[in-house]
Amino acid sequence: MKLFENKNWEQLRKQYSWVADMHGVPQDVQHHAEGDVAVHTQMVLQQLESLPEFIALDADAQEILWATALLHDVEKRSTTFQEPDGGIVSPGHAKKGAMTARQILMSELNIPFAIREAVVGLVRYHGLPLWIMHKPDPLKALLEASLSVNTAWLSILAKADILGRICQDAAEMLDRISFFEAYCLEQHCFGVPFPFETANARFRYFNTENASPMYVPFEDSICEVTLLSGLPGMGKDHYLQKQLKGLPVISLDSIRREHKLKPEDKSATGWVTQEAKEQARVYLRAKKDFVWNATNITKQMRSQLISLFTDYGARVRIIYLEKPYRTWIKQNAEREHAVPNSVLTKLLGKLEVPTPAEAHEVVYEIGS
Repeated sequence: MKLFENKNWEQLRKQYSWVADMHGVPQDVQHHAEGDVAVHTQMVLQQLESLPEFIALDADAQEILWATALLHDVEKRSTTFQEPDGGIVSPGHAKKGAMTARQILMSELNIPFAIREAVVGLVRYHGLPLWIMHKPDPLKALLEASLSVNTAWLSILAKADILGRICQDAAEMLDRISFFEAYCLEQHCFGVPFPFETANARFRYFNTENASPMYVPFEDSICEVTLLSGLPGMGKDHYLQKQLKGLPVISLDSIRREHKLKPEDKSATGWVTQEAKEQARVYLRAKKDFVWNATNITKQMRSQLISLFTDYGARVRIIYLEKPYRTWIKQNAEREHAVPNSVLTKLLGKLEVPTPAEAHEVVYEIGS
């Protein structure tokens, strides 16, 4: 497996605009005296390749980490600004960079889902080993990350990130990474997901304040709600007919069509959502399983619905559907209600793939 066949920097710069964009993006001299983002990224790649922990990995793991190192600061280009005191900061570059990495790896490079999401997760959390103890709840932050990324790889990436820069606090930063490794080992999640006793225990921990990861709640759900998630044209309706036949379905698109409301009519979106929620409450009060069929591509969208369902005592299963990029574009074009490609691109930029922390069960239905 090769994510980038040619790893020569100048070739990458010519081939990819997002690599070229790294040149000229300034960094704070206190933390990055080496120069701009392009200089830093090249240094990180060089340091990564020399680390014994990296050399010991298999070829596929090395490819994932190398691609992550290349992409880890990709969105400093859009988030960097100078503060009044002269300092240079890039707030939110990791989160935005993860979403950009997903777009690049999916639409430009056609990278398989599992490999792509491994890179995306590492980009998203690449600063965690340095700042874990600054989080409001360090343990919860660690355990949530462990469900999405390999924390051992995260540690390797963080070391390369520090060694690939010129700064006065490098020794302190490396000590923080050592602490992160020890913390992961102590919590039994170094290189593996934290082993929650049950799915319900995992869900309750991440969705309840001051919860313990060791607490195992009683299984008392009244019904199961299946929440479909996926970009338009990924085959949710087809999946419904093949795999979930017989279950009642709440569909936002169906409500719009029934009331002759156009998808682009944003003023009607709130009403459609409330109508769908009222239908959901009917099923929840009756303790009846059902399916909620909509795109649900962001965590915020899903969390609002999941809160509604679990307030009634339901168990929630998210089914995320995805096809390869070219198949998706072709499939959408053949739909009766096709979505313009420009809209698909915009939605892909907003996509947040569901994580195991969000629901009692998360299923990934990835087509070929």
